Amino acid sequence: MESAAAETAMVPTGTAPAGEGAYEQVRQLIAGGELPAGSWLREATLAERFGVSRTPIREALNRLAAEGLVEISKNKGAQVVSFTPDDIAGLYDVRAGFEPHAALLAVPRMTDDDVRELASLSSRMEEVVRAGRLDELGALNAAFHGIFVDRCGNRHFATALQSLMRPAVVAHTFRQYTPEALQRSMNHHAELVAAAEARDGEWAEAIMRTHILAARNAAGARRT
Repeated sequence: MESAAAETAMVPTGTAPAGEGAYEQVRQLIAGGELPAGSWLREATLAERFGVSRTPIREALNRLAAEGLVEISKNKGAQVVSFTPDDIAGLYDVRAGFEPHAALLAVPRMTDDDVRELASLSSRMEEVVRAGRLDELGALNAAFHGIFVDRCGNRHFATALQSLMRPAVVAHTFRQYTPEALQRSMNHHAELVAAAEARDGEWAEAIMRTHILAARNAAGARRT
């Protein structure tokens, strides 16, 4: 895991968000790994980058803190959370317990458009792996897994699972994967697409559990 704190000068210039937009922009930067664990989130820097006042930025950081993505210190400001190896193992254990059930529920409910989007995301992940652009992998992976959660058909379960999964995106880094582990992860994604195409929820459930446990091991967080 990257341990050095990165400043928000890394944030790319983009379309000026406000309110919900500010929250989504910062969350995506964290999910995509552009703001890794330990990064300081300066209100003034973010506000200037996004072309908004500090109020929506402050609200976004408070919301991200409530979701477990950000820690706020009265004297030091906001920082992307960092995790111990035990924390990371615990996050994967939670995902392995709940996310496969989301896949079981979601796959029979998916539309052809959903399946096409999964296939597109899987292909794009394979492309960025081949090109060595691993910094792009986090956001694509989060979008891929998010489809299974969004389509599970139980909004209460989906909301609870999203709140459990969001801290995991900070702890998850593909840069710790060996080439073999990366290829295994891509193969799992492809098989999840195949299960979705077949609308076979039990198949998807089994692969999702295998996928998450393999990711736990690849991230160096295997239980002893």
